[in-house]
Amino acid sequence: MRVSQPTPIPYGKQFIDDDDIAAVVATLKSGWITQGPAIDQFEQAMAAFCGAKHAVVVCNATAALHIGALALDLKPGDRLWTTPNTFVASANCGLYCGAMVDFVDVDPRTYNMSVSALRVKLAAAATNGTLPKIIVPVDFSGQSCEMAEIRALAAGHGIKVMEDASHAVGGEYRGQKIGGGQHADLTIFSFHPVKIMTTGEGGMLLTNDDALHQKLIRLRSHGITRDPRFTQHPPDGPWSYEQVDLGFNYRITDLQAALGASQLKKLPMFVQRRRELAARYDEKLATLPLTRPWQHPDTLSAWHLYVIQVDPAKRLAVYEGLKAAGIHAQIHYIPVHTQPWYRGLGFKSGDFPAAEAYYAGALSLPMYYGLSAADQDRVIAALKAALEA
Repeated sequence: MRVSQPTPIPYGKQFIDDDDIAAVVATLKSGWITQGPAIDQFEQAMAAFCGAKHAVVVCNATAALHIGALALDLKPGDRLWTTPNTFVASANCGLYCGAMVDFVDVDPRTYNMSVSALRVKLAAAATNGTLPKIIVPVDFSGQSCEMAEIRALAAGHGIKVMEDASHAVGGEYRGQKIGGGQHADLTIFSFHPVKIMTTGEGGMLLTNDDALHQKLIRLRSHGITRDPRFTQHPPDGPWSYEQVDLGFNYRITDLQAALGASQLKKLPMFVQRRRELAARYDEKLATLPLTRPWQHPDTLSAWHLYVIQVDPAKRLAVYEGLKAAGIHAQIHYIPVHTQPWYRGLGFKSGDFPAAEAYYAGALSLPMYYGLSAADQDRVIAALKAALEA
């Protein structure tokens, strides 16, 4: 007799409804597949939602980080600093530009870039001539970094700030939407399917700087422009264009932008549900032998992830126990500096002890809009059983 397996519960997934499908179908019927009006509409809607002047949508957040770094004039010989507790793209964007990459250790409560560690590292770098051109703080799990403090420290040394808010669309910092640009030159969002809202694949940059905006538009499309403000020669005719930058094909389609604009209408609902799920986890996990995520009072997290800390000696067994129950937890993140490529650049275990200590016990529980109370209870019961095994 075949034993039925429990329905799998992933750590994250998208939510698509009939309105989203209708938006994509309408775009298919409009005659525009790519580089049409849906892109401008999505960009304008997101900029308005966040309170930013400009938004530029691209094919994924890695592309956004890359052209963001280029637009901020990162070049070979320059330096970019980010956090070791992130996906590798936050660091790789510096390498793509030929720059050197370094890291700032994390705060042991928020798991975001530590302001105190940044202050010490900047003071040392100012003395020895190794200051970065760009700092990339990462809003881990949906909670904003201490952006006002980071911005102030960076400004004191003439350093640009590119906020990697891939986890944090819909979140808030000091009463303002993340992405509004109050404390960053550029803000990056991700619209991957496991993120808070999706375009299938996609990313976005937001800025209040007109020159950066124009540079980003060119970089996402081969460095080509028809705008007479940026061309160097009189046009041969109405068909003329000029390549004025070395850009890339990082464009997104109208189909994806239409989906994004439809998803954006539901973003407050998505975030509210995630906050309800986080509060429910907080309540029901209070008596278990684990550490729940701490929230800085200046922030309202978008709750892309709900990350607990368990005994490092038991984490693998807990992970496997959840998996056996059909629950697919995840680990966010293996510290970037311990990856083989970065070890090859000279980094080693022990360089950023707070990030490494965090990683040793980290476990991301399922967190997504469609997670039902019954499924969340199943996660909690399986976690309890795994911890007690």
